[in-house]
Amino acid sequence: MTVTSITPPFFLQQLADRNGSPAGVLLAGSAAAQPDEQSQALAAQFPCFIRDGMDEQQAWLDAGWQVLPADQTLRADGAFDKAALAANVNWIEGDWPLAPPVKAVGAQAASRALALQLVQLVTNDADTHEIEALLRRDPTLSYHLLKLVNSLGMGTGRRVGSFAQAILILGRQQLRRWLNLMLFSAREGDVRSAMLLARVAVRAHGLELLARETGLGKPQQEQAFMVGMFSLLGVLFGMPLPEVLAPLTVSDAVQQALLTKEGELGALLALLEAAEQGRFDEVDAQLQALQMDAADFNRVVVEANVWMLGVATERGSPHG
Repeated sequence: MTVTSITPPFFLQQLADRNGSPAGVLLAGSAAAQPDEQSQALAAQFPCFIRDGMDEQQAWLDAGWQVLPADQTLRADGAFDKAALAANVNWIEGDWPLAPPVKAVGAQAASRALALQLVQLVTNDADTHEIEALLRRDPTLSYHLLKLVNSLGMGTGRRVGSFAQAILILGRQQLRRWLNLMLFSAREGDVRSAMLLARVAVRAHGLELLARETGLGKPQQEQAFMVGMFSLLGVLFGMPLPEVLAPLTVSDAVQQALLTKEGELGALLALLEAAEQGRFDEVDAQLQALQMDAADFNRVVVEANVWMLGVATERGSPHG
């Protein structure tokens, strides 16, 4: 069966403000793309932009989107100095969050290493006492975990006072998601952190939604989320991804997807990466192979960005 669609696929590229934090999204893709109710709803809660002169410009403007002011926008594909930005720059686009990191030192390196060890323990279904012992070694992680769980318990009249209780209330699956997100959360001195978190959130939830849309079961949807999260670990640590994955025990399907883009999950990761990089001829071909309509893909893109907003504003919330 061949899937045909009047609506072409699009993607949303994250824009940063002068501080390097997520501040808007920019439509990328065919000029013939049309906004839908989700796109309009997104524009009502977050700055959404199109480039000036696109064919369907008025339809997007009517949906609440804005024309990106070219004279206020800087494209950066490598590291940049916030202090050296011109006074007129309000928006920063490009792949600068993927630039090699400043070498992590001290508490920053230790915190990320411990978070990765915690991911390993939770993935391997380790005993709660082992997880608790590791959490006690990082005050930042432990603080944010208790803060998250206590916020989830609002209205119950019960406050969480121990890591074991927090792990029990949150559950292993949600704990794993939260730890994955905490890997990318803000670290002092790493200007990439906020935008990397935004990108990885879109990837993770986007892949999870694509797995659902293509008929994969719940376990594979959870694996898809993990693939999205782990796919940028090499960028985060400034190391080849195989080296970062080496100490982790992950399923063959996840490892295959990450390292060779093979299997069902690998095909979904390749699709999302092609959209991120603006290779929409490949996106069209891959959607045909998956028998997925472009309109459904576009809804996934918007929904993943809505979820990203929740992550960016509630740093580390695993829900959605």
